[in-house]
Amino acid sequence: MIPKNKALFLDRDGVLNKERGTYTFKVEDFEILPSVSSTLKYAQDLGYLLIVITNQGGIAKKIYSHNDVKKVHHYLADQLSNDDIQLTDIFYSPHHDAVGKSLDRKPNSLMLEKAIAIHNIDPKQSFMIGDSKRDIIAAKNVGVPGFLIQPNESIEFILNHLK
Repeated sequence: MIPKNKALFLDRDGVLNKERGTYTFKVEDFEILPSVSSTLKYAQDLGYLLIVITNQGGIAKKIYSHNDVKKVHHYLADQLSNDDIQLTDIFYSPHHDAVGKSLDRKPNSLMLEKAIAIHNIDPKQSFMIGDSKRDIIAAKNVGVPGFLIQPNESIEFILNHLK
């Protein structure tokens, strides 16, 4: 049997980048929070896969496009790679409840379920950091312990939980 991986699942806005109170879909508005690089590097060095799980409902609302999201995610990955950090994967839901229901939009857990299956992840060895109850509900639905933070709060606390 192949050993399972451990992962650090991360919401995007308010956890990895500054929550601005509105949709962040332009590279020039995307500001990585101060503790992110050092925390992710430490987790990566301990063998954690780094996986972003984010709702991007502005696509369904036609505020921005899939291409806009991909540009921002490419920028995030590039900036982190400057610190030798490799994001394992990024999952995003383009849906919004105001336009139509979807099983992949958090608090539903389909994005996490896909990540767990694709990357052979053990939920019990993994963690989710989110700044909304919906992030923690999605994690709980698949057996991943979750940590709820305030938007833009440092994620360094997770270092005490990693092994």
